[in-house]
Amino acid sequence: MSFWDNLINHFLVAFGVVFGAGCFSGIAAVINDRPPMKAMGDMSSFVKVWAIAIALGGSFDSLEMFEKGILQGQIRLMIREVIYIIVAMIGANLGAYIIKLISLVGNKMP
Repeated sequence: MSFWDNLINHFLVAFGVVFGAGCFSGIAAVINDRPPMKAMGDMSSFVKVWAIAIALGGSFDSLEMFEKGILQGQIRLMIREVIYIIVAMIGANLGAYIIKLISLVGNKMP
């Protein structure tokens, strides 16, 4: 896969994990007779770090790339991995932001 393919993949996987976890926690809250909007917001905030790790395929690959970048002088690999981490963070935060928007709109409805 090319660099751009990987960027899109990392972004959408992180976004999907957070958004999906938020939506399904809302369904679980309805089944358990709890407020769904609060459950969705709480879960989307809690899952962000895990979504980034999932999008990167586990943290050991990222650490290995940093090792190569620092110890073997392959700075390009390290920079590429930093960009992947930032893109995954943006995807996870956007997913959490959309869940929070859904919660705000849901709370304002009669």
